[in-house]
Amino acid sequence: MIRSIKPSDCKSVTDIYNYYIETTAITFEEVPITVSEIQNRVNGIRELFPYLVYEEDGKILGYAYVDTFHSRCAYRFTLENSIYLRNGYQGKGIGKALMNELLNEVKKRDPHSIIAVIALPNERSVNLHETFGFKNVGTLKEVGRKFDKWIDVGYWELIL
Repeated sequence: MIRSIKPSDCKSVTDIYNYYIETTAITFEEVPITVSEIQNRVNGIRELFPYLVYEEDGKILGYAYVDTFHSRCAYRFTLENSIYLRNGYQGKGIGKALMNELLNEVKKRDPHSIIAVIALPNERSVNLHETFGFKNVGTLKEVGRKFDKWIDVGYWELIL
């Protein structure tokens, strides 16, 4: 079931996200975050935008949200999306279900475009976004450094 996030989901979201912080370069955060920090982030985002979770048998298996792309006012019609799945649950259609519902919710708010910022390589995320019509619009070379490696970042855009 896909639904809006509730405060009680923040522990699960924190666990999912901290896995990616600690073991991957998918996020450029390097220090695990607290449930309180996730709660603050969720509260700030869901005031304006959808923040969804995928729940199955009472367990949160993934989450997705959009937020502002940049803070300058001329960017107000462009959003940035994020999607994370519990480790081990990739390839089961959860990401597609979350993305589909997220896009349905976003379209109700009449934005012009959505940007996906993807640390590369990340074939699963690239494929997911391209399945929904996102197009690669550029790559920044070696702009992040994590685990003693330089990381490229690709930008995918969906014009709504």
